Amino acid sequence: MLTAILALIVVLGCGGGPAAGEPAEPPAARWTALHDGPAAYPEVRVERGVEITMSDGVVLKADVYRPASAAGVIEEKPLPTIVSLTPYSKLMTGLIESAAAIPGLQSTAVDIVRRLNLSATPISGFGDLMQALDGGMIQTMLGVDRKLIGSGYTVVVADVRGTGLSQGKWDTLGAREQLDTREVIDWAAHQPWSNGRIGMSGGSYSGINQLRAAENAPPALQAIFPVEPGSDLMRDVVAPGGGVGTTFLPLWLNSVNQLKLVPDVASMADGTFDWTWFHDRLADPTTNFDLLAQSLLTPSLSDMPPALDGALDDTSAFREAIMGRPEQVTVPTFVYGGWHDIFANSATKLYEQIPLPAGRKQLVVGDTYHANPGAGTGVPGAPPRLDVLQRAWFDTWLKDIDSGIGEFGPVTVKQQGGSWITLPEFPMPGVEHRRVYLSAAPSGSTEDSLHDGSLSATGPTAAENLTVAPGLSTLCSRDAAQGSAGMAAALDTCAKDSRIAERNGLTFTSAPLSEPTVISGPINVRLNTVHDATDGFWNVTVNDVAPDGTSTVLTTGQLTASMRAIDERRSARSVNGDLTAPFNPLTVDRLLPVEPGAPTAIDIAVIPTQAVLAPGHRLRIDVYAGNAPKALPFRPMLNASGLEPQHVRLDPAAPSFVNLPTDRPIP
Repeated sequence: MLTAILALIVVLGCGGGPAAGEPAEPPAARWTALHDGPAAYPEVRVERGVEITMSDGVVLKADVYRPASAAGVIEEKPLPTIVSLTPYSKLMTGLIESAAAIPGLQSTAVDIVRRLNLSATPISGFGDLMQALDGGMIQTMLGVDRKLIGSGYTVVVADVRGTGLSQGKWDTLGAREQLDTREVIDWAAHQPWSNGRIGMSGGSYSGINQLRAAENAPPALQAIFPVEPGSDLMRDVVAPGGGVGTTFLPLWLNSVNQLKLVPDVASMADGTFDWTWFHDRLADPTTNFDLLAQSLLTPSLSDMPPALDGALDDTSAFREAIMGRPEQVTVPTFVYGGWHDIFANSATKLYEQIPLPAGRKQLVVGDTYHANPGAGTGVPGAPPRLDVLQRAWFDTWLKDIDSGIGEFGPVTVKQQGGSWITLPEFPMPGVEHRRVYLSAAPSGSTEDSLHDGSLSATGPTAAENLTVAPGLSTLCSRDAAQGSAGMAAALDTCAKDSRIAERNGLTFTSAPLSEPTVISGPINVRLNTVHDATDGFWNVTVNDVAPDGTSTVLTTGQLTASMRAIDERRSARSVNGDLTAPFNPLTVDRLLPVEPGAPTAIDIAVIPTQAVLAPGHRLRIDVYAGNAPKALPFRPMLNASGLEPQHVRLDPAAPSFVNLPTDRPIP
C-alpha cells in the first residue's frame, strides 16, 4: 500500500476541518456536522506496544487509542472497539496520529489543499491526488480518526505477524494470519475497556484482512469499513490475465519489508528490546521477493521452483490465501473503491457477491487511484467524506444509533465523464450488452496510432490482419499510473491522454455519438488473433475520445495468450451468449499453447466500470502487444512469445468485437 508512504508526506493535510460543502440531502449534512462538531472526549490517550500473544506463542504488538476528557482522564466505561491490522508498522500510524494532534496544523494544510487549483495545468492529476487529503483518506486508510475516538470509540492498531514490531514470519494473508486476526478481535472484545462490539477499519491490505475476518465470522465482529480492498488478488494485482504486476509488487514488497526492519528504538533505550523480533527479522528479511524474482527469471515451465509452481496452481496454499470468499461475508460491510485503483477489479464484484441486503452492504466508487481514495467527496453533489461515512456506519452497527446510513446508496459511483450518481444495483438497470465490431476501415479520428480502425454495429466485410509489436509506449499510459498506485498520475500527458501510448497500438474508434451513452458493468473484448510464436501478451483499453482528440482510458484488461482457458462455472455471459466476464484459471495445468500462424480466439476480461460518453465524443478500443511497466508475462511465457509481432485478424467469419454494456447502441 503505497498510500502508507504517501501519508507520511501529506498527513498534515488530512481532513480535519469542516468539509467545503455537502450534498443537500439532510442526513449527509447531519453526519458531517456530527463528525466535525465538538467531541464528547476532546483528548486521546495512547498505550503503545501492548503485547497480544497468539495461540502459537507469537507476540503481536499493538497500540491502543482511548478517548479522554479535556483533563486527560481516560474513559473507563467499556466502549465499542475498532480494530485495524496493518503490515506497514503501527509506528507509521503513530507518527501520523501525533502530527494530526498538533493544534491548527491540519486546518491550515486543508485550506491550502482546497485552494489548490491545478485543473488548467499539465499536472492537474497532482491536484486530483491531493484532493484525497480533504476526503478522509488518512483517517480511514490507516485506521485512526481522532474525531471517531472522541465520539466514544476505542481503536486498536496492531502490526500483522512478521511486520512492524510484531514477532514471527509474515504469512501474507495466509491461514495463520487469518487466525491471528480472529484472535486479535477476540482479545479486543474481552478487554475491560471494550463492550465486546467490534468493528474493523483501514484500507488496502488492512481492508483485505477485514474481508477475510468477515468471511470467517468471529462472533464479536459486527461491522467493517474496508477502503480500497481487494478480494481476488491474483486477478487484481499479482498477475491479472497472467501479467505479473511488475510496477506495484516490487514497490509494495519493498515498503513492507523495509518498514518491518525498523526497530523499537525506545525499547533499545530502556532495556526491553525484543530479541525474538530481531531473530525473526534475520530469518526472513525479504518475504515474497523470492517468488517475484522466480516469476520474472525462471526460463521455462520445467525449471519452476515450488513457490512459483504454487503461484500457478489454484489449489495451492498461496492461491487459497489470496482468493477471497465474499459470498461468506455476513456482517454489515461498507466498501470504498476507485475506478483506477489497483483493486478496481474487485470493487463492484464484492458488492455483487456479498449476500447481504441493500443497506447492510454499501458501495462507493470514486474516479480515483489507490493513492487518493476519497478524492472529490465532501463537496456539493458528492458523497460525504470517507471519515464521515465511517462514523455514521459504525454508529449504526456498533451503537444502535439510527443514523440513516442504511438508506444511503446502496451503490454510489462517480460516473466517468459525468457526475456522482446513486444506483439501486450494479450494473445499473437498463443497460444491455451489445456487440461492437472492430474493423480495419479508417475512422478518421487519429493519425497517432499504428492503424486507425473503426468500431461499428456491423462487422467487417473483408478479412485483414493488423500487426502490433511489443513496445514501450505504454510507459506513458493510464495503466502505468494505475500500476504505480496512482503515483504516476500527476502527469496528464500520460494518465489522462493515451495518444502517446497509442503510437505503438492499434486503435478502433466509433463515429461521434449523437446522444449521451452510458457504459455500466463488466466488458469483454473478443480478439481473433494470429501469433508468430507459441505465446503472446495482449492489453486492451476502453477509451472516451473527446472532439479535440484527447483519448482518456475508462478501463483496461490484459491476457497472456496461453492462459486464455476459461472456467465457465465462474464466468458470465450475456443474453446473446457472448462472454461478459470471462474467468481465466491462470494455472499451468490449463495452459493452451498457441499454434503459430493459426487464428486463435481470445477473450479479454475488462475491469467493470461506469461512464457516460457525451454527445460528440467517440468510443475507442486500443489494442497493444504488451503493457510495460504495469505488467510482464511470467518468464516462461515471455520466452515462448519471443517478443514477436502479434496480429489481430479482422475476419467476417470470425469477427473481433467488444461486448459492451450500454443504455443505447453504439452506431
